[in-house]
Amino acid sequence: MSNVECNLSPALKPRHVTMLSIAGVIGAGLFVGSGHAIAAAGPAVLLAYALAGTLVVLVMRMLGEMAVASPDTGSFSSYAQQGIGRWAGFTIGWLYWWFWVLVIPLEAVAAAAILNAWFPAIATWQFALIITGILTVTNLFSVAKYGEFEFWFALLKVIAIVAFIALGAAALVGALPGREVSGLSNLMAHTGGFMPNGFGAVLGALLTTMFSFMGTEIVTIAAAESKDPSRQISKATNSVIWRIALFYLVSIFLVVSMVPWNDAQLPIVGSYQRALEVLSIPNAKLIVDCVVLVAVASCLNSALYTASRMLYSLARRGDAPAKMGRASSAGVPRTAVLASTAVGFLTTIANYTMPEAVFSFLLSTSGAVALLVYLVIAVTQLRLRRKLMARGERLEFRMWLFPWLTWAVIVFIVGALTVMLFSDAHRFEILATGLLALVVVAIGTWVGRRQPAAPSLAAAAR
Repeated sequence: MSNVECNLSPALKPRHVTMLSIAGVIGAGLFVGSGHAIAAAGPAVLLAYALAGTLVVLVMRMLGEMAVASPDTGSFSSYAQQGIGRWAGFTIGWLYWWFWVLVIPLEAVAAAAILNAWFPAIATWQFALIITGILTVTNLFSVAKYGEFEFWFALLKVIAIVAFIALGAAALVGALPGREVSGLSNLMAHTGGFMPNGFGAVLGALLTTMFSFMGTEIVTIAAAESKDPSRQISKATNSVIWRIALFYLVSIFLVVSMVPWNDAQLPIVGSYQRALEVLSIPNAKLIVDCVVLVAVASCLNSALYTASRMLYSLARRGDAPAKMGRASSAGVPRTAVLASTAVGFLTTIANYTMPEAVFSFLLSTSGAVALLVYLVIAVTQLRLRRKLMARGERLEFRMWLFPWLTWAVIVFIVGALTVMLFSDAHRFEILATGLLALVVVAIGTWVGRRQPAAPSLAAAAR
């Protein structure tokens, strides 16, 4: 793709994209939310993380194949338009935008709650709006500002996890005097052994852990604003295996080795904090709060960036108001940034003013978007690869064992969605997301009949 063609500035440096790819998968779900998954599935939660991680690796490989061949700010939404049809690109693009717009209030409130505990004189809602406003400003100047903020956020997250892994490993081998832990016996010693609540609980944890990995695909969007997008995407996709293995599997393995899965505090304070408390580390809560604050600020920053770029791409393809497809002289889609932020502000305010049931319904509408995105990526890659093969084109970056692994991913995701539909814990999310998807499909079909689609950014550059 030509960045001149799409008016965006290729200002992201290689170190920005590299750190985005390394730490993009690290969110507050790892530091806090994993405690709920461990409490539900026991030590067997490792199987859930391994399965979810495998799914993400395969999906990223498929997305990498398409993105290396044709880098595009619209990423999978643009590819879905080419491979499945305009309605698919329209639908998944708007659903993805909605997902990240709803992430804005969630992360803003999470960060504000921590800051309010430190500075109670300022209300939580005030902190939430201040944080959102500051990060909005950074996204308005240039993509390099976003990249710089995210670089340091990501670096701090990586340092925190590496330090935790080093500390946990030292404790397990007895290298921390006075802080001995029971070691690997925690994996089997407690009631029920390794899989205390059966495979059904593992599957339930799997459905939860899948959403922890949402955001891995952002690098394919961001790389389109770098000087060598194909190379950056290829590097990021190749590194996703060790990133998931190190940050999730190793760190969660250390947690379940140090903390009994049935520890009552685990789902309350989170996995990292409870592990540090078991090791008698001073100020464990403060340490984890600082790390979580960085993680949620990073996620909020990425939510603003990702939502604006998807809205920009939709506008460039004629699927959003044309004003959203304009870029400033600095190559920033400021109108798209402001529009996404405005909706983010409204949903942040709604979190405090709407009845809880109403806001919960809004959140539920994005509950299964991650799986729908993965499903669309798989179907799109299946169709686009066949089109390329029919034309005799050569790919620099390929999905493994095509088409068998692609079909395996499709079957797995459809199976997961079906299980969620019949699960009391997830049925409402599936129905709410499905209802929203049907409405967006109907709007997309109507828009498609009224006006022709503009070419995708990548197609326009060829």
